[in-house]
Amino acid sequence: MTSRFLLFLLVGATAAAVNIIARILLNYVVSFQISVILAYPLALTLAFYLNRRYVFDADSGTVAGQYSRFILVNLVALVQVWAVSVGLADWVLPAIGYDYHRELVAHAIGVASPTFTSYFLHKFFTFRPERSSL
Repeated sequence: MTSRFLLFLLVGATAAAVNIIARILLNYVVSFQISVILAYPLALTLAFYLNRRYVFDADSGTVAGQYSRFILVNLVALVQVWAVSVGLADWVLPAIGYDYHRELVAHAIGVASPTFTSYFLHKFFTFRPERSSL
């Protein structure tokens, strides 16, 4: 593992913690399914800032271009996070008789699920140097 990937994991863990804490707080006012979606942009923005600042060589691109690509990559990841979280919480974990903090466990696994694909997409797509259009 490279130090850059380890930093990516640390940034991801920090954003995941924010995501899960926000989801728990939001869950007091909206359903689990909706709170998973609403917590995501908070963690996404923190992850963008930390990745741009500490993980990837982001000086050669514009913040707007990088944030747009970051959002695209994370929209794909959001589908995966939601499907894994809800699938585990609503079907898999009840089917195997697991009920101890079922939604928290399901959401934590869901948040971790896109780690490798997101790293490579951010490395080669989000924070790549932008081409000038002549």
